[in-house]
Amino acid sequence: MTRINKRQIAKNVGSSWVSLGFDVLVGLFLSPFLIHWLGDTAFGIWVLIFSITGYYGLFDLGIRSSVVRYVSKFAATDDIEDLAKLINTSLFTYSCIGALSLLVTLFLSFYVDHIFKIPPELHSTARWLLLLVGASVGIGFPLGVVGGYLDGLQRFYVNNWANIAGDIARLVGILLAVHYGRGLLTIAAITVVLPVILSAIRGVIAYRIQPVPFGLKYVDRTTFRTMVNYSSVTMIIMIATQLKFKTDNIVIGTMISAAAVTYFSIGSRIVSYAQQVVMAMAQNFLPIASQSEATGNMDRLRKVFVVGNRICALTAFPITAVLLVLGRSVIELWVGKKYVATSYPVLVVLIVPATLMWAQAASGRVLFGISKHRTWAFVTLAEGICNLILSIILVRPYGIIGDAYGTAIPLACSMILFMPRHLCRQLGIRLGTYLREAFVLPLLVTAPLMLALLWMQRWFIPHTYLQLAAQLLIAGTVYGLGLLWVVWSGRALRVGELASKQALMTAEDATVEAAETYQPER
Repeated sequence: MTRINKRQIAKNVGSSWVSLGFDVLVGLFLSPFLIHWLGDTAFGIWVLIFSITGYYGLFDLGIRSSVVRYVSKFAATDDIEDLAKLINTSLFTYSCIGALSLLVTLFLSFYVDHIFKIPPELHSTARWLLLLVGASVGIGFPLGVVGGYLDGLQRFYVNNWANIAGDIARLVGILLAVHYGRGLLTIAAITVVLPVILSAIRGVIAYRIQPVPFGLKYVDRTTFRTMVNYSSVTMIIMIATQLKFKTDNIVIGTMISAAAVTYFSIGSRIVSYAQQVVMAMAQNFLPIASQSEATGNMDRLRKVFVVGNRICALTAFPITAVLLVLGRSVIELWVGKKYVATSYPVLVVLIVPATLMWAQAASGRVLFGISKHRTWAFVTLAEGICNLILSIILVRPYGIIGDAYGTAIPLACSMILFMPRHLCRQLGIRLGTYLREAFVLPLLVTAPLMLALLWMQRWFIPHTYLQLAAQLLIAGTVYGLGLLWVVWSGRALRVGELASKQALMTAEDATVEAAETYQPER
């Protein structure tokens, strides 16, 4: 690997973490700010509209993943002709999808006040908000090709720094709008127009990095079929993800009220922020798994699977411990004491099964890396359907906590009953060996942190930022010492014998088969 490549990798990884940090910090600051400025009902409408338009992401058809994959391939081989076909076909496809989403938005805007329980005085605002957000999403489809193009060119840092600039501009714009007494629609305009402007700027940068010709003659049917064939399984997972994590607000807004969405979103948003941290870590294991599988190095692939999940667990478990013990204080200081009684139970119900998913985040990346994610896609889809059905059944008798259980139960079942067994079968590892190697060490290191948090709760419960910071500092020191011991002793990356006897007997045949069938892409 050249010095330039190392520098570029460092820029990509470093900018990704900085971008994620900015995004989380801005979200943590703006959410309580907007809740108190707009009120529970108006903020609930805000969440509902963005939840509806979030479903427009399904129109993507998983094409972005194919853009990243083939841009990387064609750029590496200097195949400008195929690169032009890919970009122009993607732009044409996304333009058609954008036009369709605009029509859907126009249709929904006439019925948004009938679909959700919105107070009459906010009917017009909800309509205009949907039109505004839906229009920006429609325009964003063709501009979204730019992001995939830059990722395929390994210029992740351009997207990341643009996201950081967008976060700063959004924060300043919203604060100015509030200062001058502007309302929901102005804040929404700032939120949705800035990404469109930034995408246009990124498009200019991308063209300067790797120019491609444009024109209808480059729109190619064969290229379109290639893109769709590659992204079909990704599309199933996208649908499942929408059902799993994006339906709750809509179910609550339809069957309870817009204000109830606000109470639910507080707990779910904290879980979402924690998830972003773990998933950013897990993403690094996909290319390593792919390379190991392609060369037939099954021992390395097993180690990536076990060590990857161990590292994810070392990241996830302390976050969960802190939120379980200090969750009430976090909510009180973040948005206000009146939200604690309702939002904290939602946080607890969601974070327990979510932790099971985070601790196995590397598993999904391994499946993608070895192209064995089809079964997982259909299991995830079934999980999403069960999520929707259970949420609808439980939300009426149990309110927003019932909706949370509707999400938690299917997720826990798939993470306990399917994911570990499926990966162990695919890689020839005993289930007990995997569970011991991946999770015993993270649990042992997290245990002192949990005990320290519970001990401090006996002395005082934080009600100020200073008190919360003091407990987090003590808990962080306890966990940091344990983590330092894990790293210094080499236990973080150390594994024992992973392969089962059956896997060991067939390892040589598997390696030979992989070597014979593997053909480097030309």
